[in-house]
Amino acid sequence: MTGKAQQSKGTIDSEEVARFSAMAEQWWDPTGDFKPLHKFNPVRLAYIKQEVCRHFGRDPKAADAFKGLRFLDIGCGGGLLSEPMARLGADVLGADASETNIKIARLHMENSGLDIDYRAETAEKLAEDGETFDVVLNMEVVEHVADVPLFLKATSQMVRPGGLMFVATINRTLKAYALAIVGAEFVLRWLPKGTHSYEKLVKPSEIEGPVKDAGLKIIDRSGVSYNPLTDTWSQSRDMDVNYMLLAERATSS
Repeated sequence: MTGKAQQSKGTIDSEEVARFSAMAEQWWDPTGDFKPLHKFNPVRLAYIKQEVCRHFGRDPKAADAFKGLRFLDIGCGGGLLSEPMARLGADVLGADASETNIKIARLHMENSGLDIDYRAETAEKLAEDGETFDVVLNMEVVEHVADVPLFLKATSQMVRPGGLMFVATINRTLKAYALAIVGAEFVLRWLPKGTHSYEKLVKPSEIEGPVKDAGLKIIDRSGVSYNPLTDTWSQSRDMDVNYMLLAERATSS
């Protein structure tokens, strides 16, 4: 859930990097600036586990269900997704262009007794270096990059034949503006003001186009909705605000 450091060209947005770097020490505080992400995380984890196990024929009840699979958590922030993937046996590379985020992620990993390859790196550089993965987690990051099509091209390129890419973000709709920005940042104060910019929110079609152009096929779409009565998040058919897309690369013949 972060942008990337400044370069002459590319997907990084220096203002986004600075914003999330400033909040980095709160990544693992469930009552801090990332409280909404902690509450949202169980839905993401359940969806990832369900679809990865289904796709690769794994037992979802197994403690090492992801053993032998290589994961990329791009825009990993403090490692809220990287660590659960590693606990399930995955070989995880967590990448974020914010050096501060990576330092926090490494420190928490060491205290957790896990082994995760954390790198302060961009998606483009990883793709240029020929890195490939069975699963790419592209979660809550596209709304913070400078060039969405380029970013999606780079991340899609790293999906191996037969592999998956998850994309989660916020739709660019009036409903999303009212709930995810005005409601979450100004009324409920769940997030610091300025966490999201309406013009940088991304419609599903703006993700599906570049992903398909990169040779992947969208195989699932899911909304994620908040229930204020129970203070919980769950999957839904409503993609007007938060949503997740799942894409796969066909197995080579």
